[in-house]
Amino acid sequence: MTQKTVENATCTFCGCVCDHIGLQAEGDRIVKTKRACGLGEAWFKNHTAEDCYPDALVDGKPATVDEAVEAAAEHLYQANMPLVYGLSNTTCEAQRNAVALAEWVGGVVDSHTSL
Repeated sequence: MTQKTVENATCTFCGCVCDHIGLQAEGDRIVKTKRACGLGEAWFKNHTAEDCYPDALVDGKPATVDEAVEAAAEHLYQANMPLVYGLSNTTCEAQRNAVALAEWVGGVVDSHTSL
């Protein structure tokens, strides 16, 4: 059975968007998590880790990472007021970069705790 380890995966289960999760997969199942809360661990373990997915999607179609970055940059350039959201449990470095990006493109920053 093929084993695969991923460091620094991003959990998108809740609005925290934790970006430091370690994952270990056996075959197509995630069997172990590191640095995930109980909700994140349950979420990851109930999903498969298939290599058949493309590295990125643009408008729902497979794309290279470079194409996805270009599309994201174009969306940010065209946006009136982009929203950077979900930074509550990310690292300080990730927050710093996200805030800098929001400032650069004239966007706003919000977290899920603003409710």
